[in-house]
Amino acid sequence: MLFRREVLEGIAGGRIDRVFRVWAEPRVHAGSTQRTWAGIVVIDSVTAVTPEEITEEDALRSGFKGRAALLTALSKSTKEGGYHRVMLHLGGPDPRSELAEKAELTEQELAGLKATLDGIDGRSRRAPWTREVLRLIEERPGLRAMDLAERLGREKLSFKADVRRLKALGLTESLETGYRISPRGKALMAYLRSLAE
Repeated sequence: MLFRREVLEGIAGGRIDRVFRVWAEPRVHAGSTQRTWAGIVVIDSVTAVTPEEITEEDALRSGFKGRAALLTALSKSTKEGGYHRVMLHLGGPDPRSELAEKAELTEQELAGLKATLDGIDGRSRRAPWTREVLRLIEERPGLRAMDLAERLGREKLSFKADVRRLKALGLTESLETGYRISPRGKALMAYLRSLAE
């Protein structure tokens, strides 16, 4: 489920505790979670609703100025299906974000990260890619994924999947557009450069 930046800011601030979607079948269920830049969003419930069941409070608590504005937005959806109210809350920070902020790494931790990258590259069906992607993101923070992928002659979706693997290690962070190297990633890059000297 995608969230606009202002919606995530509202969820993080406690102003938004529900969103509405047009779905043929619900895409999420109660108890599921989603990682976002604002933290882990927890789904509390998913309920199919008719337009008549959508209240003024629903609109205000989903970030709209009123019921009419929410219904207008829903009616403009190009998706097939019915309306669904998704109740949610921010469950806490994304563990990857906390990991990404950890820049004070021991020699053993840095060597372990290097070994992990070596393993990923060794299992890759194509040429080693981890360091190349990290260097590109380090040199061009905020550049769109599509532009980064093009610079490497890669498809955007497979490139984004690779960046997610690096993010899971705490080495990159997503920006509103593009990515940047995290403090943990910077520490690793400095370590890798020192080994090459």
